Amino acid sequence: MKVSKHAYAYTPGLKIKEFTIINKIRRLPIPGKVLVKEGDEVNYDTVVAETLVSGDPYVIQAAVKLGITPDALKDCMVKKVGDPVEEGEILAKYIMFFGLIKRYVRSPVKGTVESVSDVTGRIIVRGAPVPVYVDAYIPGRIIKVIPNEGVIIETQGAFIQGIFGIGGEKHGKIDVKVEKPNEVLTPDKISSDDRGHILVGGCLATLDAMKKAVEVGAAGIVVGGVESEDLKDFMGTEIGVAITGEEKLGITLIVTEGFGRMVMHKRTFEILKKLNGYMASINGATQIRAGVIRPEVIIPYEGGASQESSKDELAVGMVPGTRVRIIRNPYFGFIGKVVSLPVELQEIETESKVRVLEVELENGQRVIVPRANVEIIEV
Repeated sequence: MKVSKHAYAYTPGLKIKEFTIINKIRRLPIPGKVLVKEGDEVNYDTVVAETLVSGDPYVIQAAVKLGITPDALKDCMVKKVGDPVEEGEILAKYIMFFGLIKRYVRSPVKGTVESVSDVTGRIIVRGAPVPVYVDAYIPGRIIKVIPNEGVIIETQGAFIQGIFGIGGEKHGKIDVKVEKPNEVLTPDKISSDDRGHILVGGCLATLDAMKKAVEVGAAGIVVGGVESEDLKDFMGTEIGVAITGEEKLGITLIVTEGFGRMVMHKRTFEILKKLNGYMASINGATQIRAGVIRPEVIIPYEGGASQESSKDELAVGMVPGTRVRIIRNPYFGFIGKVVSLPVELQEIETESKVRVLEVELENGQRVIVPRANVEIIEV
């Protein structure tokens, strides 16, 4: 078999863009109503679509409560299937001994009677529908309406992806708290004036700094690294392997490099410092496995020079000289450049045979890692 000497591998990369065109899909979880039209200008909080999600079901052991057999329940019903009910309203009643004994079953919530079973003796009340709204998240222009589902919004500005994050969508003013990318974000750098701000640190955010940020009402933190034990203490639980982004911690955290004391990538820090004081959108949602989702920082602004040249490199894939970030232990978060891409499969610690590559780290060390364990840094 003939093998090209110009071997390469394609691996999607983390983007670090000072200025680019950004398209965001904003979609409802279930079909609903789109509230804007193509060409409309929207802001961060503009509601672009809405729907109603069914409320929770509440199962009531009605026959047991009334002291009757299940097949007698329908004769005791005050409400019928499909009727709306208020919290505390009578659903069924049983009166005996000429009114001396009265038993009632009341609705635990406001909602609708969904079913009445003469087999189980149960009544199911469905809670009132819950309205769900989808906002624009970023300022921009509606370039496409997806009927009954959502929209695509286009804006332009800086776009930075992190390696890990927690917390959902927020927006606020970029506030760089350190002078250099190797500085630590400590609580003394944070004050009550930082309410609603997105705080930018350097190589590390301490546990006390994260707590202080929550205390003053900051919107988020963007930092190179965080100690895994500090993150565990901050979250109050172990870091799971599933998708993040739904945590209710009062703040969104985006880690750009990895766990531990990790100097923020020079280009990332330069962009954030240059755009200090600009409004930004952030989202900590992360999924490493199938269907990769990356935490992100979007800083909308006009007048920059588009940076799309890196698409050519991504189309070709990794070649010697390509800058990559390692995304698995034991070199998680390390940055380097590809030295070589051996064609032959090589055995790794798990005794599996996989394709690997040789990476020269920024400290000069050369390591061999599986190709699946790296991402191209797109700048």
